[in-house]
Amino acid sequence: MAMNQIVSKLFISLVILQAVLFPCNVSSAKAAPESSNLFREYIGAEFNNVKFTDVPINSNVEFHYILSFAIDYDTSSSPSPTNGKFNVFWDTGNLSPSQVSAIKNRHSNVKVALSLGGDSVSSGKVYFNPSSVDTWVSNAVASLTSIIKEYNLDGIDIDYEHFQADPNTFAECIGRLIKTLKKNGAISFASIAPYDDDQVQSHYLALWKSYGGLIDYVNFQFYAYAQGTSVSQFMDYFKTQSSNYKGGKVLVSFISDGSGGLAPGDGFFTACSRLKSQKQLHGIFVWSADDSKKNGFRYEKQSQALLAAAH
Repeated sequence: MAMNQIVSKLFISLVILQAVLFPCNVSSAKAAPESSNLFREYIGAEFNNVKFTDVPINSNVEFHYILSFAIDYDTSSSPSPTNGKFNVFWDTGNLSPSQVSAIKNRHSNVKVALSLGGDSVSSGKVYFNPSSVDTWVSNAVASLTSIIKEYNLDGIDIDYEHFQADPNTFAECIGRLIKTLKKNGAISFASIAPYDDDQVQSHYLALWKSYGGLIDYVNFQFYAYAQGTSVSQFMDYFKTQSSNYKGGKVLVSFISDGSGGLAPGDGFFTACSRLKSQKQLHGIFVWSADDSKKNGFRYEKQSQALLAAAH
């Protein structure tokens, strides 16, 4: 065989090997997202006796409740990690399976998801702490499928904020969980809820790089930025995170108690209107219904009206 034929065969073999070892980034296949009329609200974490029926629902938006939280910790007085065996930690007295079915039956535009993780449980932090990828995924698929069926849920949200595992382990565990739940038909959508923190971003960006094509929404916690954020700062933050989660539907957000970020009374809706005019308003989410109850859900109504207008 001539030397040039050997070189040619070697080159072809290398190309094939590279394609196998380094397949295309799944997130790169995402088309640029358009504006949407999606409104999402976290509910149930603070046990303020808030009910689904308390929250005003505009019939002209796509409305997601996000139950907070399901956590892979046990339910003892001093909870500890269970390696993927999830338990319900939201206000089940007011947000029960029958109440999920009732609100979905009453409003055809409502879907209900559950969020995984959160900041804390009991008096301690919630850590993402798997003992191995395979066992965590297996346990998580089984336990979450059971909860999803019991509560008649539509999707999941990932809101781990503290980690005792490296970014690649997090990416594999969560990516395989979402992939399996979607493949099995247990959920129709999935979201992630990162914020601007180096450790948090390293984990979620690893997940996005490997499994971004399976993630429908990025609930970016813009309220984790400093209180008193200006409209122009907010717009810059949105641009930065849209670049980080390129091709993703990055939703804007505010916190009901006004403790961080760009507050509704300080220009949040001005920023939303600008993004909408640029066809970049992919939705709004709120943390949380529990806190909004005391102000009569004033800003939920305003958010939905903006999303519904001339959509």
